[in-house]
Amino acid sequence: MTKIKICGLYRPCDIQFVNDARPDWCGFIIDFPKSHRNVSPHEARSLRTCLAPGIIPVGVFVDQPVEQVCALLNDGTISIAQLHGHEDAAYIAALRASSPGHAVWKAFKIRSLDDLDAANASSADLVLLDNGYGTGRTFDWSLAGGVNRPFLLAGGLAPDNIPEAVAALHPYGVDISSGVETGGQKDRGKILAAVSAARRNET
Repeated sequence: MTKIKICGLYRPCDIQFVNDARPDWCGFIIDFPKSHRNVSPHEARSLRTCLAPGIIPVGVFVDQPVEQVCALLNDGTISIAQLHGHEDAAYIAALRASSPGHAVWKAFKIRSLDDLDAANASSADLVLLDNGYGTGRTFDWSLAGGVNRPFLLAGGLAPDNIPEAVAALHPYGVDISSGVETGGQKDRGKILAAVSAARRNET
């Protein structure tokens, strides 16, 4: 069964929506003011306290100091670090050394086969294939045929095209944010529909 992550939670009601829908993961975009979904570490901790058991919290970071990411992993605010900046193998190694036992994910903008080669070679535990963070658009899915490792699919996903994406690409999981929003805010009905769509396809 395809796993699903609902990303970009920033309001208390967003937590209630995912508690109702029960995705596998939820994501907090931490200290990235360019996103309207941005939360501070303090806000992430507060929101996380209301999260239902069984939903794994993921912190989304862009070029943040290793120490800050580790602090949030080690105090239980998040269980997984998802990296969207210029973090390299040395950064990932330092993160693992300071927060053992926690998974590290790395996102890649897929525009060419070279981008896919970089994703295949990454030392991260899991890679995320995206069009370009927060664009709400899909990338050329034909490029994903060359991926040789489990991956999360992101970019332009919504309840109506998740079944097509799963059938075509067989991702380990799907990561969705703007596709479950109305007017830039999370929509409970769309979140419920997205989780249902992802879990409709058993592998």
